[in-house]
Amino acid sequence: MPAAVGRVIGTEDATPLEFWVGVGPDRFLQLDDVVALSRVLPGGQIVHIYGIVSQVRARYEGATFDSDVFLIENGLLPAEVFETAQVTATRFEPEVFVPPRPGQEVAVAAGADRDRALFFDRMTERLPVGLSRNGEPLFVNLEFLDGRRGAHVNISGISGVATKTTYATFLLHSLFTSGVLGNRTVNTKALIFNVKGEDLLFLDKPNIVLEDEDSLLYGKLGLPAEAFRSFQIFAPPRRGAGVVVPDVSSRTNGVTPFFWTIEEFCHEDLLPFLFAESEDERAHYTMVIYNVTTQLRQAIPIGEGAVRIEGEEVRTFRQLVDVINDRVQNDQTWAGPAIGLGTINAFIRRLAAAQRHVEQLIRGDQSAPDRNRISLDHQVTVVDIHNLHDRAKRFVVGVTIRKAFEEKERAGQSNEMLFLVLDELNKYAPREGSSPIKEILLDVAERGRSLGVILIGAQQTASEVERRIIANSAIRVVGRLDPAEAAREEYGFLPSVHRQRATIIKPGTMLLSQPELPIPLVLEFPFPAWATRASEAGLAAEDLVLADPFAGLD
Repeated sequence: MPAAVGRVIGTEDATPLEFWVGVGPDRFLQLDDVVALSRVLPGGQIVHIYGIVSQVRARYEGATFDSDVFLIENGLLPAEVFETAQVTATRFEPEVFVPPRPGQEVAVAAGADRDRALFFDRMTERLPVGLSRNGEPLFVNLEFLDGRRGAHVNISGISGVATKTTYATFLLHSLFTSGVLGNRTVNTKALIFNVKGEDLLFLDKPNIVLEDEDSLLYGKLGLPAEAFRSFQIFAPPRRGAGVVVPDVSSRTNGVTPFFWTIEEFCHEDLLPFLFAESEDERAHYTMVIYNVTTQLRQAIPIGEGAVRIEGEEVRTFRQLVDVINDRVQNDQTWAGPAIGLGTINAFIRRLAAAQRHVEQLIRGDQSAPDRNRISLDHQVTVVDIHNLHDRAKRFVVGVTIRKAFEEKERAGQSNEMLFLVLDELNKYAPREGSSPIKEILLDVAERGRSLGVILIGAQQTASEVERRIIANSAIRVVGRLDPAEAAREEYGFLPSVHRQRATIIKPGTMLLSQPELPIPLVLEFPFPAWATRASEAGLAAEDLVLADPFAGLD
């Protein structure tokens, strides 16, 4: 064991859960240091006790009043500064839960002792998740991420400060390049929804501002400092354009516009996802939604994704809305029996409100629509929805996740995993209300692990997200939190000291909780090796958007 850094003090109670250590002269302990000591029991059995420093304090010994500090500093009153550290126990080997004895030597754990203290020695498949404050690698047990013993990651923190999405992409980078997945790496996929800005459109570009010292941090974690290799981007079509071009402003090369055909909309029951704003399922107009959905299944395909409905040719979403409005007002079969005019009008109003936001996403006017279908052909797929209205965002997220989940259900259990990365989770699975997309996300949270579908969800406030989704997340990560949010019960897994720290930690620092370790890990992760904006990508001329995005197009 390394040289002692201090001894267990006798002026504070020592328990199997926590104890205080007096720090020796010319030594120091800081928050998150890992310590170890051994106690010999009657009979000669040795119990090794490990813990993490959760609080450190310094005080004058010999001072009675606060004002004594001036007398002490002027040499008029004898006193000495003494530092003590509170240690939260993490592990006992063997599991004999006895307190350490006052006066016992305590050392900073290193090497095998540190691995035992943090349960890394029990992790046969260790995923690097960041670095400790002293630059040592930190891990989580892959079994709690890939579904064998648990699954799903939830990340909370203030927008723009907590670096939630950046950390989510770092986790993916670690999964794909650390070798922890073994032969599963090839068939494991990630589907990322880009909900804010265009930061995730450059994951395949090396970050030209990455410093050498940042590259060394990747080396400490056993990871390459490189961009994502297998990568594709889908973006919605630009509204009102005569041709289908992606609606992005900073990159055009390698971006595929996506949409659904009128035929798919009718035959795959996509209508309910236009009403996915957590409406009350008891509202009467929901009956109209499902009656109309049933009628749309009878639409007859006529090529290019268009359909014929009761003799009327439908090639645009606007035409489809007109047909639906006419039928629900004039045909009881479409609206449903005994449905009042007020209920029908409520349905029509909501459908009309959705029309202008999604009409470019649902069409039957393209000769080869298969080229514009979201696929998972690459290891990492980004679906950009940041330019869409919230109603359209919910539609895209709900329909895309449902399709991916259904395909995994048809395939059954396999070694192939799909990681879904979704920010602003509170918008798609809010605590109150019900909607088709919320039901899909609940299905992923509760059954996804058995199918290899893993949710990496993020939000500013976990208190606004459906409880069952948070509860099913084996790995929980917290960045900078608002003080009021940090006090909510959803963060009960954080000790009080860590809740306080969550309100002041800097970007790039996270608190990570995992099932095997009774106290959260405080970690830092390297600056992204992949570009997070156009200026970091050093894009060539052919990658930059033209002054006229339609130049050269017929």
